[in-house]
Amino acid sequence: MNIVLLSGGSGKRLWPLSNEIRSKQFIKLFPGEDGRYESMIQRMYRGICRLDQRASVTVAASKAQVSSIRNQLGSEAGISVEPCRRDTFPAIVLAVSYLKDVRQVDPKEAVIVCPVDPYVEDDYFRMLQRLGEQAAVSSANLVLMGIQPTYPSEKYGYIIPKETGTVSDVLEFKEKPDRRRAEAYIGQGALWNGGVFAFRLGYMLERAHEMIDFTDYYDLYDKYASLPKISFDYAVVEKEPEIQVMRFSGSWKDLGTWNTLTEAMEEHIVGEATMDDTCKNVHIINEISVPVLAMGLHDVVISASADGILVSDKERSGFMKPFVDQLDQQVMYAEKSWGSFRVLDLEQGSMTVKVTLNPGHSMNYHSHKNRDEIWTVLSGTGRTVVDGMEQVVHAGDVITMQAGSRHTVTAVTELKLIEVQLGEEISADDKQKFRLEPQ
Repeated sequence: MNIVLLSGGSGKRLWPLSNEIRSKQFIKLFPGEDGRYESMIQRMYRGICRLDQRASVTVAASKAQVSSIRNQLGSEAGISVEPCRRDTFPAIVLAVSYLKDVRQVDPKEAVIVCPVDPYVEDDYFRMLQRLGEQAAVSSANLVLMGIQPTYPSEKYGYIIPKETGTVSDVLEFKEKPDRRRAEAYIGQGALWNGGVFAFRLGYMLERAHEMIDFTDYYDLYDKYASLPKISFDYAVVEKEPEIQVMRFSGSWKDLGTWNTLTEAMEEHIVGEATMDDTCKNVHIINEISVPVLAMGLHDVVISASADGILVSDKERSGFMKPFVDQLDQQVMYAEKSWGSFRVLDLEQGSMTVKVTLNPGHSMNYHSHKNRDEIWTVLSGTGRTVVDGMEQVVHAGDVITMQAGSRHTVTAVTELKLIEVQLGEEISADDKQKFRLEPQ
């Protein structure tokens, strides 16, 4: 299978766990097979690879998400990096160009596109495989997955098939309706449009070249910022006469809010927390090392992270975005390709950060113009390079870098250190990267 996973924007509907860097698909809330918690993207990737070990998976993502993807999926998954946001049609065109020109996929092969963050089970992955097989042999140019509705939702668009069988031509599409119209659509046999579809690679490239002047992936990447913002539905689906839909009646949940997310969680407590026996339908997710106690609460979600604390009625949690948008704050936790960092203290003139580097990984060789830095090694073994001078470091070692010093650190084993930043102007933009010459 050739699968493109669309990795959405940062989003703040799962604040305080999601932020500008850490999108909801990277939050680790679900127990994995090895007993450790895994994220939506890890769960999706694992499910695909379990069904088809030879599956080619490409994640279409923004630059800000690349480090998190590498951290959670490793180097096996491909990444089609959007230089900037241009909606779903340009993102899909860039991804299929990446498949052809970078991953050398034959234009005759089928490609399946789906969101990265639904909560699904094995029947969904088998359906993805069937969707690709249908697209490879069908006379239709697009084959969509239509999800059997479980209630008259106002959140989804609807697909109305011509027939009632497993595979049908599409009669028409309906935009997100009110509840009364949704009930009427379901009475006509309508299906939810979950944004999952398949096509032959060559077909999509032909459509892309009709609308965009480019030669190959590299040329498209260079001119990506100049492309108009346009959705895939508007650019392709609404203009394509040959579309089929395959009916899916299995498990599928869109985890877009705390309310829907907690419905899929297997555990009521993640992290250090306690609730008394009078609590009902309460979920606590605690990422900080401070205990949380809940008593006498009903239908509530409590979420605590370095970015903030949320205490909300579950139904009301879906309306918090305007309030979160008013918060102007430093990102306090992020995963990077080399590990992760967590801000411990922030005040005028200083910031203290706990850094964890994975074995064999390094920071970029870089300098800062406006701040000094001090590293104190907490655990592990590593190698630092400061202005070209290399040394081995262990727990208890302290390394000092003046403003302008070029520096990096490599983890031999897992390496944890405290980084203290000192300066009147501390900014993530104050960073210049350099090439580190071999010693």
